[in-house]
Amino acid sequence: MVCAVFGAAGFSLKAVFVKGAYRYGVDAETLLALRMLYSLPLFLVMAAVAARAAAVPIRGTDWGELVVLGVLGYYASSYLDFLGLRHISAALERVILFTYPTIVVLFSAWRVRQMPSRSLWLALGVCYAGIATAMVSDLRHSSGQVWWGGLLVLGSAVAYAAYLLRVGRLLPRLGSQRVSAWATAVACLLAIMQFVALRPLATLVQQPWQVQALSAAMAIFSTVLPIWLVSEAIRRIGAGPTAIIGSLGPVLTMLLAWALLGDHLSGLQILGGALVIAGVRLAAT
Repeated sequence: MVCAVFGAAGFSLKAVFVKGAYRYGVDAETLLALRMLYSLPLFLVMAAVAARAAAVPIRGTDWGELVVLGVLGYYASSYLDFLGLRHISAALERVILFTYPTIVVLFSAWRVRQMPSRSLWLALGVCYAGIATAMVSDLRHSSGQVWWGGLLVLGSAVAYAAYLLRVGRLLPRLGSQRVSAWATAVACLLAIMQFVALRPLATLVQQPWQVQALSAAMAIFSTVLPIWLVSEAIRRIGAGPTAIIGSLGPVLTMLLAWALLGDHLSGLQILGGALVIAGVRLAAT
């Protein structure tokens, strides 16, 4: 249980780190590259440790699937999320991202050509009513392109949902830690390659020390450690209880953004977060 709580807290801190770094003028591509640059060695160590206890080797076809998972789950999802955070609050970002379980359910129903049940439609209605409620607060207190930022973060949730739909093929054979470590390592390389293609490499080291520190903290406390902690939580208490504890995410992000960034915390944000959590829990039943 402790692993699940700290894993949820770590993931909740990510948006706070990103919003804090944006205050120093860094762009999304540079910040993502720094996060992945600091994360890559740690994921390679995780992969090496997991390989020692592995019962089966990684096959050639597995590597192709790991690349796809890296693109969907950690590169595309992270990049869209970082872009969206330029325009919306950390609280709204977490509320929108937390809808990914409902997207998984919709994808699953579409894949088997089965019409979603009435209870699922109700859950989706509650969930997206929560997003709309939280978005009203951002529209009142932000001069940025809130709708555009919200769509980018929703795209991030869709990419992560697609990752979850595919990852089940490898988990039983390779284990969650090996899959997470190698898929994320692929995403790290893609983010660094993207940066090299778009920006002078020297600008990475020219970033203010605050951006470097926030990127390193994000890599450790909001990337590597939460992935390992959630994997451990699933192994010890199961996926169901871990997911329930993970539903604390939107609330934790709201509180952390209010305490650390001085973000406005409104009743509409709290109500929107509560509706999204309720909708996701209803969809999962």
